[in-house]
Amino acid sequence: MTDPISDFLTRIRNASRAGKSECRAQHSKMKEAIAGILKEEGFVREFRSETDDRGHKYLVVDLKYVEGSAAIAGIQRISKPGRRLYYKSDEIPRVLEGLGVGILTTSRGLMKDSEARRNRLGGELVCTVW
Repeated sequence: MTDPISDFLTRIRNASRAGKSECRAQHSKMKEAIAGILKEEGFVREFRSETDDRGHKYLVVDLKYVEGSAAIAGIQRISKPGRRLYYKSDEIPRVLEGLGVGILTTSRGLMKDSEARRNRLGGELVCTVW
């Protein structure tokens, strides 16, 4: 697998479209931080780390549904291993005119696009969620 973050986002997208209650992915600190931002913004219900019988660590994300439809209407990987996209704090694009959330890696860790603008931090735009 060349892009584990893209795989994680695809698992969330596919599970929400299929109406699943949760999705599982291999654990990493970055995936856990992305799940934390999604929970903070109300796109997912909860996330937790679990270990299987062989000792492999997994991240389990409980998906959120509002009146039968998924809270995540769309999730898209922006910066990819083949093409990294970096933005200055005043150039960070708005997702659906502020209705969605962009997730950036900055020198202070992963954060939402609005928080990065407020702190005047630029970085790599990992993904957008709406």
